[in-house]
Amino acid sequence: MADDIIATAAEALEAEALPRLREVHADEAGDAAPQALPPALRKPAGGKSPARWAYERLIHYVKRFEDGLEPGEEVAMAMTGGPSGVLRIKGMGYFDPDIVTFYGTDSAGAKTQLIQHVTQLSVILRALPRPRPEAPARRIGFRLARELEEEEEAESEPQEDTAPHGPDAAPETS
Repeated sequence: MADDIIATAAEALEAEALPRLREVHADEAGDAAPQALPPALRKPAGGKSPARWAYERLIHYVKRFEDGLEPGEEVAMAMTGGPSGVLRIKGMGYFDPDIVTFYGTDSAGAKTQLIQHVTQLSVILRALPRPRPEAPARRIGFRLARELEEEEEAESEPQEDTAPHGPDAAPETS
């Protein structure tokens, strides 16, 4: 049924546009030289679901945010709309076509998961003191970015075709 989707010219152009990132900060220290985007973010979003595309860009933002943290801090996200407070990010994921999820713990240490539709996505990253300063810092952004790079490499490697070929090959069945 995916072939039945009709896109406007603007939607088609948007899906094929090469991603660009531009930021300007009030202090000149924040206006460092533009960072090269990771390979997964340099391609048009056309073949990606909205959830996957949001997930990949969130990884980029979390990693960059963690790059600026002090040794005694870790990344957390603030939540709005109730007394839920903050979530110390311990994992992220997505569920095609349109769900992004965050895993972690709240300020009381309770296991927490936020499930968010991409059209409602709004994330505030916060730097919080680590609950156990003596333990090494856990930087989820680096792990997520590494996983994304490994997945990108695996997708770019030629896949071995094990299907039978030629006139004597069995026909495909579904």
